[in-house]
Amino acid sequence: MTATSTPPDVTERTGSILGHTMKKDRPAPVQRTGLKRNAAGHDLGTVDLEPTVFGLTPNRAVLHQVVTAQLAGIRSGSQSTKTRAEVRGGGAKPFRQKGTGRARQGSSRSPSMSGGGVALGPKPRSYEQHTPKKMIRLALLSALSDMAETERVVVLTDWEIEEPDTRAAAVTLKKLRVDGSVLCVLANDEIDIALSLRNIPEASITTHAELSAHDVVRADWIVFSERTLPASPSDFSGTHVREAPPAPTKPAKPEADAAPAAKAEKAAPAKKAAKATKAPKAAATDVDAETETEAPETDTPEAETEAAEKPAKKAPARKARAAKKAKEGDADA
Repeated sequence: MTATSTPPDVTERTGSILGHTMKKDRPAPVQRTGLKRNAAGHDLGTVDLEPTVFGLTPNRAVLHQVVTAQLAGIRSGSQSTKTRAEVRGGGAKPFRQKGTGRARQGSSRSPSMSGGGVALGPKPRSYEQHTPKKMIRLALLSALSDMAETERVVVLTDWEIEEPDTRAAAVTLKKLRVDGSVLCVLANDEIDIALSLRNIPEASITTHAELSAHDVVRADWIVFSERTLPASPSDFSGTHVREAPPAPTKPAKPEADAAPAAKAEKAAPAKKAAKATKAPKAAATDVDAETETEAPETDTPEAETEAAEKPAKKAPARKARAAKKAKEGDADA
C-alpha cells in the first residue's frame, strides 16, 4: 500500500467532526500593475495596484452567484395576470346543466374557456435575493483582479475637463485606446466629467459607492483616475470593509454633579425675590377686598327715605330670647 500525500495547498483538519475533511488554503495576493496614461494618450509607464484589491485569485462561483443576484434585484417584477375572480363578467351560468351534450360549466370566465381568467399566472413580486456582504465584497474584488490580470485597468492622471463637453470626453477615450465598453470610475464631485461622458454609448459611469461586480464584468476596460484608484478594500461603499467609528466619550461625574448645584444656587435668589414680590401683592389685595365689602355711605335724602321705608329685619331667635330674659330679670328686681 502506498501512502497518500496531500497537495501543498490543502490543510488537513483536526477534530471529531471535521477530521475527515480537507481545507483548501487560499493563495496569497499577487502584485499586479496597471497602465498609466494622460488625457493626451501618452504612456507614462505602469502603476502598482493594491494586491488585496487587484491581486486575488478570482472566485468564479461566488462571482456568478453575486452577479445573478444583482441582475435579479434589477427586475421590476410588475408582471400580472387576472384570475377568474378578477375578470369582468361570468356571473350567470352560461348554459343549462344537462341536455346539451357539453361539459357542465358554472361560469364563462373559467380558465378552460375563451375570455376566462388565467390559472396560476404571474403576480407582482420581488425577485430580490439576500447575499452576504462578504460574498459581495469577494465578488467585486474577484472581478477587479480579473481585469488586472488581463491588463485592462487604465489609470488616468487627469481628465482635463473643466466644463461639460461630450466631444472632449469622446476624444479623450479615443486617445486612451480603449476599445469596446468602458467603465469610468469617478469621484463624487466630478460632475462635469459625468455630464460629459453620459451621452457616449460605449462609456458607463460609476463611483466607489456604486461600483458593483456586474458593472465590472460587463465592461471591456475600466478607467480609474489617480483620485479614485482604490488603495484598500475599505475605500469602497458601505457593503465593504470599513473602520468602526470611535465610541462617544461620557463626561466626568464631578462636572455633572456641579451643574445641578450651580443651578440650585442661581434659583435660590430668584425664589426669594418672588416671595418678596408676592407679599405686597397679597396685602394690596386684602385692602381692596376690605374697601369693597364696606357699605357705601348714604348722604343723600333719597337714600334716607328709602332706608326708612324698608322694614326692619327680624333679629335672630337667640337675641330675642336673651332680650326677653333680661326684661324678666329687671321685672323681678
